[in-house]
Amino acid sequence: VISTFMIQGGGYNSAMVEAATRAPIKLESVNGLSNVRGAIAMARRSEPNSANSQFFINVVDNVRLDGTNAGVDGYAVFGKVVTGMAVADLIKAVPTKTVGDFADVPVTPIVITSASQTQ
Repeated sequence: VISTFMIQGGGYNSAMVEAATRAPIKLESVNGLSNVRGAIAMARRSEPNSANSQFFINVVDNVRLDGTNAGVDGYAVFGKVVTGMAVADLIKAVPTKTVGDFADVPVTPIVITSASQTQ
């Protein structure tokens, strides 16, 4: 959780043990969607085609993370928060700590209990 940037989830349990995942997916960041406040995007390593189960919710506009046709790989937006951004604002304000190599880990684990897809 970085209050001036994003809330990241997936990939690790509350003890910061990496979860089993499937193979990484192809980067699709040049899709017309932007990393604006409330947008949900795939997290990845430095390799563009390395995203698998981690995602982040942008809590501010982060258009610098958008992919471009000019060779900027970016981060692929695949959804948006349509209700509940006030909850994201509460999450971005929680106290954090360092756990091993991980900085900005919430002191109290935060768990998503439901999410849904709308058409």
